[in-house]
Amino acid sequence: MNFLKRQTIHTQQHNEPSALSRRNFLQAVGLGGGLLIGSGFVAGSAQVFAADTTSADASGDVPFFNAFVKISPDNKVTIVVKHLDMGQGVSTGLTALVAEELDASWEQMDWEFAPADASRYNNLFWGPAQGTGGSSSIANSWMQLRQTGAAAREMLVAAAATEWKVPANEIQVKNGVISHGKRTSTFGALAAKAAALPVPQKPVVKDPKDFQLIGKTIPRKDSFEKTNGTAIYTQDIQLPGMLTALVVYPPQLFGKVKKVDAAKAKAAPGVVAVVEFPRGVAVVAESFWAAQKARKLVQVEWDLSACETRSSDELFKACHDAANKTGAVIKTAGDATATLAKADGVISAQYELPYLAHAAIEPLNCVVKAEKNSCELWYACQMPTVDQQQVAAATGVKPEQVNIHTLYAGGSFGRRACPSDYVVDAANIAKQIPGRAVKMVWTREDEILNGRYRPMAVHHLRGAVSADGKALAWQHHAVAQAILRGTPFEAMIQGPVDSTVAEGIDDMHYAIPNLQVQATEIPIKVSTLWWRSVGHSGNAFVVETFIDQLAKAAKKDPVIFRRELLASEPRALGVLNLAAQKSDWSKKLPEGVSRGIAVHKSFGTWVAQVAEVRVNSDNSFKVERVVCAVDCGVAVNPDVIRAQMEGGIGMGLSAALGEAITLKNGVVEQTNYHSYPLLRIDAMPKVEVHIVPSAEMPSGVGEPGLPPVAGAVANALFAVTGTPRTRLPLGTKV
Repeated sequence: MNFLKRQTIHTQQHNEPSALSRRNFLQAVGLGGGLLIGSGFVAGSAQVFAADTTSADASGDVPFFNAFVKISPDNKVTIVVKHLDMGQGVSTGLTALVAEELDASWEQMDWEFAPADASRYNNLFWGPAQGTGGSSSIANSWMQLRQTGAAAREMLVAAAATEWKVPANEIQVKNGVISHGKRTSTFGALAAKAAALPVPQKPVVKDPKDFQLIGKTIPRKDSFEKTNGTAIYTQDIQLPGMLTALVVYPPQLFGKVKKVDAAKAKAAPGVVAVVEFPRGVAVVAESFWAAQKARKLVQVEWDLSACETRSSDELFKACHDAANKTGAVIKTAGDATATLAKADGVISAQYELPYLAHAAIEPLNCVVKAEKNSCELWYACQMPTVDQQQVAAATGVKPEQVNIHTLYAGGSFGRRACPSDYVVDAANIAKQIPGRAVKMVWTREDEILNGRYRPMAVHHLRGAVSADGKALAWQHHAVAQAILRGTPFEAMIQGPVDSTVAEGIDDMHYAIPNLQVQATEIPIKVSTLWWRSVGHSGNAFVVETFIDQLAKAAKKDPVIFRRELLASEPRALGVLNLAAQKSDWSKKLPEGVSRGIAVHKSFGTWVAQVAEVRVNSDNSFKVERVVCAVDCGVAVNPDVIRAQMEGGIGMGLSAALGEAITLKNGVVEQTNYHSYPLLRIDAMPKVEVHIVPSAEMPSGVGEPGLPPVAGAVANALFAVTGTPRTRLPLGTKV
């Protein structure tokens, strides 16, 4: 779809049962003298867009589906945001999409989190499921919310035209003011009349050359309340009679309660109850401190017969053993095996990547109030549809009786999108104390010891280049745990192996004439989960450092070598060349400073990064500068894009330099930040972000900034030492 031309969205037929097809309509209804607009379904570039002539559902309440925009008589425009804002700025980005097409003033815009209702607020890339993830928030809402704004604008103009008795095409809307000659009106003054008019079936969205907000740096809508302390997180929730719960979990996943002695804990001051639930024992008290003290008094004997017993070294050996066998072949081109058998100077490498914790700044927590026929929750909800279903099953109510109030999240990086986890635990605890709100709180130790970690992985690679410096062959075997296997998302697996094991490898864009990619899932009794950028987070490191090894064998500059392999990928070349230019790649560096580069595509976005590393006389090193080039399609909010690239680089660098979850006899050894060190502010390099101008559909920015940085740093060290780095974390010495 060409976004350089003004678009008219056409009605298409959609063969769905009538009860479901309502979610594909655009509907306007009058609410309290205001205007509420909903929007239709978009799948990729295909548009399904129809109108419903009814103004409300049979009950006369809120519309049955997809309500996104409310305009109140006081002229405030409120956008209902269907995605969780965990710091990535979607509350600003999604609001901007509507404000742009509405020609509203940015100052009059407001927003609120959507309720849990997949029939209206589903993620359009996920089908009938509401949730946030995969850097999909802006991408899946791009046309949906622009159409919503355009439809609302047309209805307001039509209302003004009727009232003023003038042609609609003579009316202007600018900065929140509707005008014709000397006549002017606010949105709020016309909202009630607009609600009674027919809904446009073909709303016309703007030509990008006319954008006033999209592509511009505008103030974030969440900055003020996050800096003055008024933003509401789960820990801020205080309800009448609310109790606090802390949990005693088994030392290992899959452990079960065998015997409990809670007599001392029950007698402790402030304790209301000690309850068992499927995953542990909870102390419920009048305050956090009362629960914390009493938790130490609970004695639990655990059944650990189903738990992992191996240590990290043993697990890595098991992965290497699997890599030495034949895995599932998931990508082939030419004949890599035969080519490598005849090639001179075959390069081999074996990589090891550790488990990683999410370590978000806000530990997990959830407030639940369970009643006989309902369950109400307050927390940072990332997967409303899954949580609704699982809480309903845990508490014995219907999914539609589970009411979720979504709050801000102090980070997630995938951790809050885990089924059968902390939200279900909170519900199982609260249902045993019906009628009273219970806030389940995790400490940092709970957070790390009960993590759902990024999988450990092993990669075995072989490659070769020709005598004239051309890439000849690449053979790659990736071994890791499957994230989706055994979860409600297992149905997403297509083929013999969970795609997260080899993503970023089997779809890499380097033109290798003889390529074979194998993948193996290895069963380990440690719980894993998507971690920011999922498989790309480690796989990009492996691919990009091996590319540098091939470049060295070819006796070519790493940038030149990549240009040759990416000759048919213009967007990849765009970020590669921009990063090289902005980093002064061709210029000589000061003594002791080296550069490394990495390029990777994830979630539809191309990112190239150049890392400058200074090596000190004691062989320690410091990453001093990272230059980042990003092509994410249309840049909805450049400031948010820069912030996400900076954040991704910081998190990726933290993992690259020092993070690792290790096991001893199956038990996690890390407990808090002293043993799971995150990057400190004095180690954060100077970061420059350069955005490639683009008219492509917007793609993700929350995750793609992370994958290249580890490879870029490792390649800078390779340039200094001549020894490739094949194990993470890199540590602090060359």
